[in-house]
Amino acid sequence: MAVVLSNVNTEAGLKKLDEYLLTRSYISGYLASKDDMSVYTALSSAPKSSYVNATRWYDHISALLRSSGVTAEGEGVKVESSASFVASTPEVADQKAAAADEDDDSDVDLFGEETEEDKKAAEEHAASAKASTKKKESGKSSVLLDVKPWDDETDMKKLEETVRSVKMEGLLWGASKLVSVGYGIKKLQIMMTIVDDLVSVDNLIEDHFDVEPANEYIQSCDIVAFNKICYLDRA
Repeated sequence: MAVVLSNVNTEAGLKKLDEYLLTRSYISGYLASKDDMSVYTALSSAPKSSYVNATRWYDHISALLRSSGVTAEGEGVKVESSASFVASTPEVADQKAAAADEDDDSDVDLFGEETEEDKKAAEEHAASAKASTKKKESGKSSVLLDVKPWDDETDMKKLEETVRSVKMEGLLWGASKLVSVGYGIKKLQIMMTIVDDLVSVDNLIEDHFDVEPANEYIQSCDIVAFNKICYLDRA
């Protein structure tokens, strides 16, 4: 059943439009369509900000028009029509889509449905933008680790060799020292510098220190300090 939006330039009409858009991004369906254009062009001006949902929708359609190159105000053309505008339900939209298949393919629809190629291109663009942002925000951090042995009989030289044997891109081991913790037991404190978007300290500990053969020497490993030392431009 079609939804009728009447007198959208009156307070009552705007209120109904605002309530209608409370749970919707578009007038009908999940993409901008000619229904949106019908209501958009019927509005004499942007809705008041108090009509939150209508304003959100109006600004979004305006942005779509601008991105499509439609920015000029025009000189004003009056099209005689009734005051009511009908938003199609999915059933009606399906009937319109079937009829549209018979139309001339040369017609250009700025708000047509996305093709598989359009969706794929949009996904690739989004992934590229996300990766670019991530790279620009990358930085280096200095991390101090506490590496504890099982007991006083653990070979601390072998323990440190085990720690330093872990090598990966973005990881650089630094200075180290043995610190007494009591009862003849010493722990290893070791510095490392990491590139943040290449090395996860939690994953490093879990994947390399909590498993064999490293756990033959290492009882536990804790992060004592974690400090950002610089930002990198990895664009």
